[in-house]
Amino acid sequence: MIDEQGSGAGANPRNTQEDAAAVAASGQSRQSWTAQTPSQSGSGQAAGARDGAAQGTAAQDTAAPDAAGRSPAAQGAAGQAARDTGAGSSSSASDGGAAANRIAELEARCAELNDLYLRAVAETENVRRRGQEEVAKANKYGIESFAESLLPVRDSLELALSSDAPSVENIREGVETTLRLLATVFERNKLVEIDPAGQKFDPNLHQAISTVPGETADPPVAPNHVVTVLQKGYLINDRVLRPALVIVAQG
Repeated sequence: MIDEQGSGAGANPRNTQEDAAAVAASGQSRQSWTAQTPSQSGSGQAAGARDGAAQGTAAQDTAAPDAAGRSPAAQGAAGQAARDTGAGSSSSASDGGAAANRIAELEARCAELNDLYLRAVAETENVRRRGQEEVAKANKYGIESFAESLLPVRDSLELALSSDAPSVENIREGVETTLRLLATVFERNKLVEIDPAGQKFDPNLHQAISTVPGETADPPVAPNHVVTVLQKGYLINDRVLRPALVIVAQG
């Protein structure tokens, strides 16, 4: 103990002064460092941040791969691809829904048109069948009204024949009555007689049996006129049912 203290007490004064000067210089250096401008300090902090980000990226790149053996960069790319695929799937689903709705609308329209077609076919078939039935009834019962009108004529004739001893006057009266009934039947059924005595010959309504000189007739008849009517003709609804049989004056 006495030797160490004695050695410290007997140190060189020059060395002691040099140590004190070094300590003072060190303090000034620290003060100068802390007195730097804020811009220099901020630049240093920014550089430190970039260095830290680079170290973090490097750390991620050098991190351990996942269970499938993919690196972190590959894992990030796979995640982005999955997100893109999800977005595409959503768009495809939307398009598919619109197409399904359109198909449903078209199917409904087709069903409606098919129903209208079947109804039209059925209606056409009904009209055709009714037409055939009406034609068959007309052919079968077309004279029903005319036949019904002739019944009173038959009754009158039977009544005339039922008399035991009819007089000529009674027979004539009965025949006239029957003729009036028949004329009524003809008129009701648009059956008009053709009696062209003294008229100009018309080949559409008349049928000439022979010709004679017009001056020999009594009274005289102009050429190409009817001299005598041998048999009356008849029209039914302006259509010739039977032409009149006539004798015509020579022209």
